[in-house]
Amino acid sequence: MSEERQDTTRAELMSRPTPLEAAPRLARAIGLEPDDLWVKRDDLIGLGGGGNKVRKLEWTAGAARAEGATTLVTSGAAQSNHARLTAAAGARLGMDVVLVLAGAPTEGMTGNIALDGLFGARVVWAGEVSEAELAAAVEDVARDLCERGARPAVIPFGGSSVLGAQGYAAAGTELLVQDPDLATVVVAVGSGGTMAGLVHTLGAERVLGVHCGAVPDPGRTVGHLVEGLAGQPAATPLRLRLDQVGPGYSALTEPVMDAITTAARTEGIVLDPIYTGRALAGLIAAVHDGQVRPGQRTVFVHTGGLPGLFGHAETLERARRAVADTAVRRPRG
Repeated sequence: MSEERQDTTRAELMSRPTPLEAAPRLARAIGLEPDDLWVKRDDLIGLGGGGNKVRKLEWTAGAARAEGATTLVTSGAAQSNHARLTAAAGARLGMDVVLVLAGAPTEGMTGNIALDGLFGARVVWAGEVSEAELAAAVEDVARDLCERGARPAVIPFGGSSVLGAQGYAAAGTELLVQDPDLATVVVAVGSGGTMAGLVHTLGAERVLGVHCGAVPDPGRTVGHLVEGLAGQPAATPLRLRLDQVGPGYSALTEPVMDAITTAARTEGIVLDPIYTGRALAGLIAAVHDGQVRPGQRTVFVHTGGLPGLFGHAETLERARRAVADTAVRRPRG
């Protein structure tokens, strides 16, 4: 993509670079040396509660605005981080936002759904639908908006398109400036664009993706985006772990809960149960089986997702029980 296109379409939605922080206590806890593990804090991107989707939205929402769109339309799960950040991007850019979410409204909607409303987005509930049915619902909404005189632009599921993946191709360059000696970058794989952009810049051998269950075939999804960025298939096979999904996308597993608790109690870093918790569980498994080794620089990409934790009832209940288990009673007298 030319510099001219970048300058005229990419929206400025974040300050860069995001911090790269040492995590020595977490490193020791998972079997690495203290200086081995660093955390790329894309959760600290300022817009809308932070997270990796902002880097993609700079390109996708920026292009939509440049092409004259007035409304952004996108889709996701009920607690979609991408939907929340699309709502925030629309607020920043002065554009309307319609979110087509799988599922149905429930009482006490919290987490990302509450923030969707705070940012002024309109939510259309699609019910229990397949991936294809959700995409069809998005097209129906966009068609209806056109008939009403709006100029909608559809932002792809998860923000992951070849255009959106440009955001993480640039993030890979940012990382290399911060840490030229990095050996492995570990990242959650949802809709695929984050891993694809990193692979484009860093090479497939340096990027370890942890599948989170958002798409049925993560290898094909990421590979297609990598090919779109490079104009040819990746020369090296992708490094993907498929062992952390458990019973399904929204399920909390013991390895993921252990990873969330370990990060919180060693570094004060909060992970979510769907993406970053799974990514750290995948890194821990990779250390245990020798895929990631002590003595090599490893970067864990914290892609955000904190608001989603507050919409995940089981994780919150486990956290509340931990408080009760560790409570110290005030002595009498």
